[in-house]
Amino acid sequence: MFGRKKKTNDVASDETLSDGPHPENLSKAQVKRATRTRKTFALMTSFFLLISIIFLILVEIGCTYNRAVLRDIYFLNLDLSHIIPASVPNAVLINTIAQTVGLHDFYRVGLWGFCEGYLNQGVTDCTKPQTLYWFNPVQILLNQLLSGASIALPTQITDVLDLVRVVSHWMFGLFLSGACLVFLMIFLTPLSVYSRWLAFFVSIFTFLAALLITVASVIATVMFIIFQNRAANAGSDINIEASIGTEMFVFMWIASAFAILAWLIQMGLCCCCASRRDVKRGKKMGSKKAYDGHVPDMSEKPKRRFGRKKT
Repeated sequence: MFGRKKKTNDVASDETLSDGPHPENLSKAQVKRATRTRKTFALMTSFFLLISIIFLILVEIGCTYNRAVLRDIYFLNLDLSHIIPASVPNAVLINTIAQTVGLHDFYRVGLWGFCEGYLNQGVTDCTKPQTLYWFNPVQILLNQLLSGASIALPTQITDVLDLVRVVSHWMFGLFLSGACLVFLMIFLTPLSVYSRWLAFFVSIFTFLAALLITVASVIATVMFIIFQNRAANAGSDINIEASIGTEMFVFMWIASAFAILAWLIQMGLCCCCASRRDVKRGKKMGSKKAYDGHVPDMSEKPKRRFGRKKT
């Protein structure tokens, strides 16, 4: 009796296990449906990186050409329209004081160059894009002064030129490298659907992209705010007004924020949401909707051995 009962229980157990599909026998459609949540987050990561690269492109092309949108995207606007103090006789009768000595009224600084113009005309010209560009107001002003004219810039501005040159080179390299890496990761992040190891390697490069962009944004913010403050504290001998470009700073920080969000999601995929490799090997089940109500038996994990499989 005991033997027969045991045999009956074994048969019943086998029938119970056969009700649900084994992880190794799942179809491709079932595996894809089981990992749909992971795919959604992977595509969300790509979408966030796409938003980041769009704003990075705007940062890159700001002040490169004299066009409607590009000329209004700048890091710093240097206003020289009242460079001669009002204490000078008849200074108030001059419409634009800077033009009397051969200068433009304002200069707008971008990543690849600068634009210049007059208050009554707007931007008139932009320099040719230059690799590793850095804004040197002393050289620009000296090159544009009329013959015999001279302007002594305050030491608050000239003292920081060496620092501006070095920091500008770093900022240029970081922004360009970050943009290239973000563009590449847009197409690589969907690979994290297949396994957590792929998600881990993708998250490393996503982190590097977010780090490059964020560090470049911090450098730009600190450098141009310092430049603005130095111009404001230049003294009463010369009137130079400097203002930060709101659009440029908003664009670069939006790019940084979305790159960081993409990295955080990618880090979450390293441990959360079943990958296709997990579902095939029975490590994780994924979405139950993929099994048509028959939950697979995860207790018997497939044994991987060298040589022939024992039956």
